[in-house]
Amino acid sequence: MTMTTLKLVAVSAGLSVPSSTRLLADRLTEAVRGSLAGSGREVEVRVVELRELAVPIANHLVTGFPSPELGEAIEAVTEADALIAVTPVFTASYSGLFKSFFDLVDPDALTGKPVLVGATGGTARHSLVLEHALRPLFVYLRAVVAPTAVYAASEDWGGSGDPMTDTLPVRIERAGRQLAALMEAAGERRRADEVPVLSFPS
Repeated sequence: MTMTTLKLVAVSAGLSVPSSTRLLADRLTEAVRGSLAGSGREVEVRVVELRELAVPIANHLVTGFPSPELGEAIEAVTEADALIAVTPVFTASYSGLFKSFFDLVDPDALTGKPVLVGATGGTARHSLVLEHALRPLFVYLRAVVAPTAVYAASEDWGGSGDPMTDTLPVRIERAGRQLAALMEAAGERRRADEVPVLSFPS
């Protein structure tokens, strides 16, 4: 049986160029791609940079109509087999741009969809945003959130990070394996649903 190519969309809410948020999204994407490659699965990756959609997002919020590029980004998220969602931390929560984008996605579109969440910030003090804000958001949207969420503080990029936790690369690899496993499990369920039910005369 030929296996279909899986669609993975990474949503990055980084505001600067270059962006540590985009860097984390890229590292997580590569970890998922590498894990799936090990089982022979091909992955089509699309990155949605919310920075480039800030004005269309604001316009959509007040007019109710998306621009073509914003509509395409929302459609990509809706049709993806899995999402990676990464935001910078502002005032102990996700960015307003990040929340505004997901406010525009149909509330039912993420039901059952595997999601890996990540965040970036200046210090490790903000790491609880993963469990207090990001995970509840996607649980509310009925997504299936990977057990490992990844927070990257400024010191994590040097490779040492918090001595009481695993290093950033270790956490990224673990999260990537978990999302890959969720994607494969979701694919198996879809294929099972597509198997025709045979009826026999009594």
